[in-house]
Amino acid sequence: MSDDEAGGSLYVLSAVLLTPAQFPSVLGDDYPEACAQLGVDPLPDGYGLVLGQDEEGARWTVVVDDVSLVAIAIASWDCGMEYDLSPDERSVVVSLAGWPLALAVAAPGIPDPHDPEQGADGTGRVPLAPPTADVWGPVQRRLGADQIAQQWDDWRERFETDGAAPVSHAGLTRALAEAREYAQTPPPPGRVRSAFAGEKARTLRADGPGWSLVARTDDIAFVLLDEEPSAVIPVPREGKTDLPGLLAALDGVAVRPA
Repeated sequence: MSDDEAGGSLYVLSAVLLTPAQFPSVLGDDYPEACAQLGVDPLPDGYGLVLGQDEEGARWTVVVDDVSLVAIAIASWDCGMEYDLSPDERSVVVSLAGWPLALAVAAPGIPDPHDPEQGADGTGRVPLAPPTADVWGPVQRRLGADQIAQQWDDWRERFETDGAAPVSHAGLTRALAEAREYAQTPPPPGRVRSAFAGEKARTLRADGPGWSLVARTDDIAFVLLDEEPSAVIPVPREGKTDLPGLLAALDGVAVRPA
């Protein structure tokens, strides 16, 4: 792939989608916030983020509006198939220095991955960088929720019963109340997302100021809070929380993949 802003050829290493239904949680609680982090408008169809290195080894994140092409590439890679992701230069919206995600791969035959000089993308922005793991905050909380959603069975085994969850926890009570309000006043796109989870179940992700919720519509939920570093709070289906009703309401306003 070639791109003038990235300084010539770009060796593509990975790609992710930036759509209302699927976006990197490191960028925000919802789709508009994630777009704002990259300085692009929250278009309804979204974008693809192409991560690569230029000929000097510098890291670049290229935002393209050819979402279908990027989605096909990701699906092919997930199936173990080769796919040459080379978006047309006309689809490039902006090229940003750095990567928002950590990659364990590098392009062969060029210098090791490094950030170009600050402002090298012409915007004066600090290069994008993955979050650190030695602090706890909104980004780490959202990434923790991502991990639970991706490894649901493993996390579910840690909580064998639907028994005692600390429903009198002030932060948990606030988070559930704010989540319930989403059914009355729909939040920004991407604040609540629903994905296929097998059979008739859906995986729900909801985020709000200081909290993240992960749930299966036929099972329990887990809540993470900014004020409780690394803690995962289970929410049972039975009890005063009326979790089944809450999950049904969230699924009703959630954004779903096309």
